[in-house]
This record gives sequence, structure tokens and C-alpha cells, in this order.
Amino acid sequence: GAVCGACLAAPPEIDGMRAAVAYGEIARSLALKLKYGGRPGVARTLALQMRRLVEGEESALLVPVPLHAQRLRERGYNQSLELARRLAPAIGLRIDAAALARARATAAQSELDAAARRRNVRDAFVADPARVRDRHIALIDDVATTAATAHECARALKLAGARDVSVYVIARAPARHD
Repeated sequence: GAVCGACLAAPPEIDGMRAAVAYGEIARSLALKLKYGGRPGVARTLALQMRRLVEGEESALLVPVPLHAQRLRERGYNQSLELARRLAPAIGLRIDAAALARARATAAQSELDAAARRRNVRDAFVADPARVRDRHIALIDDVATTAATAHECARALKLAGARDVSVYVIARAPARHD
């Protein structure tokens, strides 16, 4: 229940974040296989670890972080949607992959510092009010490093009327102050 100083100074858009594991070598290896290794089947194993995080969210709507159409064509699948597809039937929740869209292409976040990541994803997402208004959203993503993407997705979802947004990820990187 503790809130860090940075969050007190600038309250986040997300209402909570839970990660299955801390980001380390094993989590990194699996996340990279899922995201860049052409191995969408890895989502099954990772979703098993995430399941306990999302259980009890009976009223939530699962919304995966969307990819831009160009990146989706390159990769062949959306890793966040693959995770959501494995989670939904296991816990009895509905997925709405059309609730949130990527409005524009963005650079890969991996080589950017925290400030550049926030700028990179600013206004990159748009949510459909008809799908999210007054809903509790369980936003599904792979890894949270600075959480810039999660915050921007939550901002778009709340602008469209979402009641609250909780974020669920495979792994959370330790906080960096850059």
C-alpha cells in the first residue's frame, strides 16, 4: 500500500500494476522469445505464471496492449494478445482486442531512456468509449520497464471513460531513475 515519492508528485494513470516475476535473466529470455523470437507458444507458459495475478478480477475486461499494424505484420502476432488469449479462458474473462488501438507507429522502446519512452508513446493510443466506458480494465502486457506504455494506455482508456485500469505483466524491471 506504500506510494513512492515520484508517484505522489505525479500520480500515475494506472490504478495498480502486478507482475508475475521480477525482470531477470530467465524472465528476459522468455519474454524475448515471445516478443521477438517468433515463439507465440511461449505465451502459454507465461500466462500460467500470470494467472494468479488476474484471478478474482471477475468484472474486468482483458485488454491487450496493441501493436501498430506495421509491427504486427512484421512480427506476425501481438505478444500481449497471445498472453490474454491464454489467460481469458483460464479465469473466465472476456478479451476485447478492439477496445484500445495504436493510433500511430512508435519507435522501439528498448533503446530509449525513461523520458524518451514517455515522449515516444505520448498520444500513441486511442480507446473506444463504447467498449470501455464505466468498465474495470485489466491491461495485459509483457514487460514493464519504465511503465511508459502502460501509463499512456491507461490515459487513453480513462479518457474514453474507463472506470479504472490495472496492469498485469509477466515481469517488472526494477525502478530506474534516469
